Amino acid sequence: MSTPERLIESTRELLWERGYVGTSPKAILERSGAGQGSMYHHFKGKPDLALAAIRRTAAEMRATAEGVLGGPGTPYERIEAYLLRERDVLRGCPVGRLTMDADIIASDELREPVDETLDWLRERIAGIVEEGKEQGQFAASLDGEAIAATVVATVQGGYVLARASGSPAAFDAGVRGLLSLLSPRH
Repeated sequence: MSTPERLIESTRELLWERGYVGTSPKAILERSGAGQGSMYHHFKGKPDLALAAIRRTAAEMRATAEGVLGGPGTPYERIEAYLLRERDVLRGCPVGRLTMDADIIASDELREPVDETLDWLRERIAGIVEEGKEQGQFAASLDGEAIAATVVATVQGGYVLARASGSPAAFDAGVRGLLSLLSPRH
């Protein structure tokens, strides 16, 4: 792995574990094994490196979600697969965690890839709900955007509740509840 790649990957991990303030240049260099001047040789500074790391995290989340949402199955089955996919629930969402970081939210530049990713996810799920409505799988009265917001809120809120309790049970219960509400009526 090249030095810039090691720096980006180390920053991604540290942002997830410690947040922006807790991710010091020293910690990044130690984690990456990069030399003293490497960060400033490849990046303008910590904000520039953090932006590269956040963009990478956002792109990875979109790719993972698309792999499931764009996969085989009915609209319900694809949403179900997204909700039930394997996750490290107690660690939380690498993108969702960024929304709780005051320094990232205060920066339009650092917040932008986070906003774009969550917007993309809601739009993608809303489209799947609309597809299900057209196929008669979901009730015509369902609001695709509202359902998509509920799916994202269930996942993100589930992470928070699971972390608070130290158990994935709250996440799992939220997912089961949402799936029972979405379950097609035959």
